Amino acid sequence: MTVADITLAAFTLCNSARVVAYVPQITRAATDSGGAQAISFTTWGLFLASNASAVAYALVNKADWAMAVLFLGNAIGCAAVIGVGVWKRTRHRREGQQAAPSPAPDLPAA
Repeated sequence: MTVADITLAAFTLCNSARVVAYVPQITRAATDSGGAQAISFTTWGLFLASNASAVAYALVNKADWAMAVLFLGNAIGCAAVIGVGVWKRTRHRREGQQAAPSPAPDLPAA
């Protein structure tokens, strides 16, 4: 086994495991009752852009469909985290607005 084979195996293993590692993050965000405030859209958006550009690189520069599929899986995981975060925050805000007390009506001056 060459060094190139070892690095390819490590790359494949780590990126395959990363696809599965999104599941706990998605689950935590989906079950969070505080609107998934711990989700950073900037960070996850950067991860999404990075993975999407890696898909393009794999296809255009390397013509490597296996690599592209790995990064596509990671991009889908990032998009899922963002999607669940947006859904939870929107829902949390909507519930907060409905639960907010109405302002007291103006009373006539005595």
